Amino acid sequence: MSFKKKLFKISLVQKILAYLGYLYIFFVGITSKIEIKNELFPNKMYEENKPFILAFWHSQLMMIGYAWKGKSILNILASSHSDGRFGAYIGEYFNIKNISIEAKNKAPSLRQIFKILKESNYLGITPDGPRGPNQKVSEGIIKIAINSQVPIIPLGFASNKNLRLNSWDSFLITYPFSKCNFVWGDPIIIPSSTKDNEIEKYKIFLEEKINYCCLIAKSNLDA
Repeated sequence: MSFKKKLFKISLVQKILAYLGYLYIFFVGITSKIEIKNELFPNKMYEENKPFILAFWHSQLMMIGYAWKGKSILNILASSHSDGRFGAYIGEYFNIKNISIEAKNKAPSLRQIFKILKESNYLGITPDGPRGPNQKVSEGIIKIAINSQVPIIPLGFASNKNLRLNSWDSFLITYPFSKCNFVWGDPIIIPSSTKDNEIEKYKIFLEEKINYCCLIAKSNLDA
């Protein structure tokens, strides 16, 4: 392991870098024009204090705090590795809390997830995270939706001034003074009677809906 990677794993170093990251994101936010489309469904859920599962691609994590209007904390599933902890430190500044996913034992995380949803709180999932494949929905979010009977609401994001990192997810770094668009999709309720051999079609369906939201967000940049 390189010295830089060892240094990044140190908690204090992560907290300092996370604060700098927050300052950058905050600066992007105050200098950019941010528009949010199709908020009807999430706003209705906020008003009625009903939980939902927010689904968006891992590459769009940077600006997600600006789409969140709920008064409650948004709980996002994240890796328990150093990069997940780093994201958690930044998220704290935006009313976002990370739920760690342990690679060897996912049971505690699942118990916590269902407790969150049962208490009418909100859950955010990047269904292609934490390690990919990029923009491919994993079965985890589908199974959570089936067992909890909580709707999934897809969300897409686009900005006109940005950098794509050479990472597994092509992470999107939005520049200051950008035009940014968020587009919410319609709620997706997956029947509790869904069989294991039907999960794949819902994975593809959700994938298409998130990509559609991203496409609309991108097309609206020129509007």
